[in-house]
Amino acid sequence: MKHIDKLFAIGLIAIGSVAFAHGDEDHDKKAGASSHEGHASALGRPGDPKKASRTVEITMSDAMRFNPSSISVKRNETIRFVLRNEGKLKHEMVLGTIKELREHAALMLKFPEMEHADPNQASVEAGKTGELVWQFTKAGSFDFACLQAGHFEAGMKGNVVVAGAATPVKVDGHADHKH
Repeated sequence: MKHIDKLFAIGLIAIGSVAFAHGDEDHDKKAGASSHEGHASALGRPGDPKKASRTVEITMSDAMRFNPSSISVKRNETIRFVLRNEGKLKHEMVLGTIKELREHAALMLKFPEMEHADPNQASVEAGKTGELVWQFTKAGSFDFACLQAGHFEAGMKGNVVVAGAATPVKVDGHADHKH
């Protein structure tokens, strides 16, 4: 029975990865130029390390916290996350919506030894450093979490606020009244 459950979970992750990879993004006619084009999601796509506009260092601890736990970026900005695991446990950073992260965390509780390597996540062994490069193509508030069994439930999560293009504002003094 456990074998069937494990196969079912692996199948769900495979299906979820395909669904995640092809979110509601606009398909660019130049798609295919990058090997990462097929991994776009609602919050963006894997970034090109050569095009990273800045580096954000994040520490992960056995207190089940990310530091910083809130990050602000601009739409279309490519961020190089340097992940330092200062704990004695394996940790990871997985980007997604809160719904995706909750569903994935539930699977990880059921199958804690499950290994995966999606472009929106990086696993980091105790005392090691990892890297994740991501281009945030959609404005909004998104999430990240450690999905090692029990870590998400213990509060190991954070958010990324992606600022969109500013809405033009009339500055001629006539915006407040009708003609």
